[in-house]
Amino acid sequence: MTYLFENINEKNLLKLKRILNANTVTYRKNVNILSNVKRDDFIAIIDSGSVQLVFNDYDGNKTIIEDINEGGIFGSITSSIYNEEVSCITKEETQVTYIEYNEITNDEIIKTDSYIIFIKNLIKILSEQVSDKNSRIELLTKKTTRDKLLEYFKIKSQERGNKTFTIPISFTELANYLSVDRSAMTREIGYLKEEGFIKTSGRKITLLY
Repeated sequence: MTYLFENINEKNLLKLKRILNANTVTYRKNVNILSNVKRDDFIAIIDSGSVQLVFNDYDGNKTIIEDINEGGIFGSITSSIYNEEVSCITKEETQVTYIEYNEITNDEIIKTDSYIIFIKNLIKILSEQVSDKNSRIELLTKKTTRDKLLEYFKIKSQERGNKTFTIPISFTELANYLSVDRSAMTREIGYLKEEGFIKTSGRKITLLY
């Protein structure tokens, strides 16, 4: 994964953040960090910790849009956060740095050596996120809970480069992420075990096919 300030030394990074008017905030666990943020003009960088973008519909149903960990970014150009039904919840104590978009085109920053590196990193990150979102779309187009699980397991196995991996979220969160019923998902995991597709130990999964 590309980090937004990758290949920028500490001295230039401090100067860059000053020119960008970057604002760093630390949040406790389970805080909706979008509650006091202007939603249409910022990039947020997760300096430490992790957050979860969640959509809550009118009936109170929750769908996980995206998990964002340390080094990740989100904002109005990368995520669907304009809707007030979307929240961004900290999963642990989390430090976030905010940058407003209009600061990125500031004439002062364009003249710095760090600007080209910064923009290249931003473009690489956006490309990576498009790829991730395409994978999520492909996963959600699967018609059955079984097909969604098998696709998710395949993705995680490829990310790890190993047929054994640990699901990074709880089973409740996984059901929300896959947009399936948790009980039906749990049953399907049991069937996959019985039929010899997978072996499990808690959230550790081993593919047997």
